[in-house]
Amino acid sequence: MNWALTILWVVLMVVFLVVEAACPFHLVSIWFAAGSLVAAIVAALGGQLWLQILLFLLVSCGLLAALWPFVKKVLNPKRTATNIDAMIGTEGYVTMAVDNLNAEGKVKLGGMEWTARSADGTKIPAGTLVKVDRIE
Repeated sequence: MNWALTILWVVLMVVFLVVEAACPFHLVSIWFAAGSLVAAIVAALGGQLWLQILLFLLVSCGLLAALWPFVKKVLNPKRTATNIDAMIGTEGYVTMAVDNLNAEGKVKLGGMEWTARSADGTKIPAGTLVKVDRIE
């Protein structure tokens, strides 16, 4: 039995739990804490290092793959669509040149004028036909 490896896995588990506590409700490293716990148990029972690493990876990645879709639904509940969401994908004309650096730009969409920024940071001159990528 190698106590040094057992202690190493326990220390890693604590580090992962501290990271998790620092990022509440994001479930960043809880998967790796569980994998570290399994590896620590295997180390305490005298398992080989390759087996400890393999089980750490299998448990961590397995939990992440199996539970992430469920956790994502719980942490990010379905967003209620609004009328403004219908504007995504529509086209409009730039009425005031779009310049992200100077925080300037307006686009006319559906008879209304909206503040606009370019997605990639390029300047867009007035009169250009543009397509709405996203709304913030």
